[in-house]
Amino acid sequence: MAFTTEQITQLEGAIAAGVLSVRYADRTVTYQSLGEMRKLLKQMRCETGTAAGQPRRRRIVRLYQSGMGNG
Repeated sequence: MAFTTEQITQLEGAIAAGVLSVRYADRTVTYQSLGEMRKLLKQMRCETGTAAGQPRRRRIVRLYQSGMGNG
């Protein structure tokens, strides 16, 4: 499932307010516990690349050439 930054913001707000229900667009989700909400928030941040305090890792590509060359 693709998460949006708006969904992350709404979940963060619900956690801060201490409520277990969050309204996303046209539906309301009621979570069983604060722990479940925090686990989902962590998953959302990881999938969107917005993990708090963790910069995105850069991809390093190294090119190697083998052989004698042309001359």
